Amino acid sequence: MEEHKKFIKAAVEAALKGMQNNEGGPFGCVIVKDGKIIGTGNNRVTSTNDPTAHAEVTAIREACKNLKTFQLTGCILYTSCEPCPMCLGAIYWARPDKVFYGCTKSDAAHIGFDDDFIYNEIELPIDKRTIPFEECYRALALEPFKVWEAKDDKIKY
Repeated sequence: MEEHKKFIKAAVEAALKGMQNNEGGPFGCVIVKDGKIIGTGNNRVTSTNDPTAHAEVTAIREACKNLKTFQLTGCILYTSCEPCPMCLGAIYWARPDKVFYGCTKSDAAHIGFDDDFIYNEIELPIDKRTIPFEECYRALALEPFKVWEAKDDKIKY
């Protein structure tokens, strides 16, 4: 358990450093493989004007770059707070072996980072969502899918 504490502490330190540098909100993340940190991230939403620059996403990007792979099999992700829906999706796509988190999403909501509205939106039929979604030109958009299906040298993921 001491090892987990060490890595959660590293995630917390990434969050604090990012906040001190005015890079974004109070979130940090580290990704560990074979007992070594191979990716570190903190929230950089406001400093980069990138709404996807959450701690987990930035850590995943760094770890994948360092490992020269698009999947984190054999890795453990430590994050200072339970991941939001976007980060949860990124984590599942990256496929680490396990995730440890410090604070809960309720803790985050208590200080103004409430993701419940996104979870609620996901459950709604498309025509009931807050941001309108409308299908258009599906036949045209299917072309890349057809080419992908026929592509012999594709890398599946």
